[in-house]
Amino acid sequence: MSLNAYLWIAVGSALGGVTRVWASVWLARRLGETFPWGTLFVNVTGSFLIGLFFASTASVDRAIIGPTLRQFFMLGLCGGYTTFSSFSLETLSLFRTGEIARAGCNIALSIALCLFAVWAGFALGSARAGGGA
Repeated sequence: MSLNAYLWIAVGSALGGVTRVWASVWLARRLGETFPWGTLFVNVTGSFLIGLFFASTASVDRAIIGPTLRQFFMLGLCGGYTTFSSFSLETLSLFRTGEIARAGCNIALSIALCLFAVWAGFALGSARAGGGA
């Protein structure tokens, strides 16, 4: 990849991150903070957008765009908005190619390992700060 592509991905990531914060805060203010509605909204809309964009730009008979714009949108904007979109697209790709066991494994491992990792990071950070996990 060229330096130009990396720069466009960085711009997309920044825009996606800012959009994520804005959407999450906006929704939390309207629906309350007892459930992570903002995060759920961001993950669902990000997954929808990356799927729509991928399908709309992947085929010769559809709107063709350059690789830099695809990377800006899919890796940068959607990636900065939510990495759940990448997970969702990769899992869908496994299902579509008939790799059902790998798709299920990706789902199970992602959920289990990410929940464990967030717990472990929280526990380590709490212990270092003198608090309990």
